[in-house]
Amino acid sequence: MGLWAIFPAMSGAQGVIQHMATSKKPVQRQGFKTNEYVVYPAHGVGQITGIEEQEVAGHKLELFVINFAQDKLTLRVPIAKIESAGMRKLATEKRIDKSLRTVQGRARVKRTMWSRRAQEYEAKINSGDLVSIAEVVRDLFRSEHQPEQSYSERQLYEAALDRMAREISSVNKISSTEAVVLIEKNLALGPKRGVKPEESEQEQAA
Repeated sequence: MGLWAIFPAMSGAQGVIQHMATSKKPVQRQGFKTNEYVVYPAHGVGQITGIEEQEVAGHKLELFVINFAQDKLTLRVPIAKIESAGMRKLATEKRIDKSLRTVQGRARVKRTMWSRRAQEYEAKINSGDLVSIAEVVRDLFRSEHQPEQSYSERQLYEAALDRMAREISSVNKISSTEAVVLIEKNLALGPKRGVKPEESEQEQAA
């Protein structure tokens, strides 16, 4: 995520020229509008709460103000950069269905060091792609019959599960808890867990 994507709150003296989304009527820019829920790759689902104009290094920029309520985080993203930043609309129901089918699949664990796999999982989580995030959930899920996860594995699994659940809850208009239950039900439909990494790798290469 580029540093240009985040602008801290500024006082009027520091550069906020005008808050442009004060009315209740949605304001639209680049196909996105205020009050809409969107996905920002590095942070997941957030709501566009307004549009601001700021002066940065002598240049006036329009920015989306995006609030991530659960994380108590607010980003200001230059409207001209939203495409390169990877910001997107919420997934379609078809994409949601594909992500749920993905977690039903067999875990695919590469024969590489955990540190490298962890980097790959983090990249998938921060990609903003729902199906890629579902792959992390699938690969790191452990049933009650399997050995416990390491702390770092558990952290990544919970991060992916949370990111996936938030988007499903926003699209299906259910609570995050209900979304987690839905994901776990689909995980339970998958094959028996406990496949050796070598077997998973061979299947992936097939």
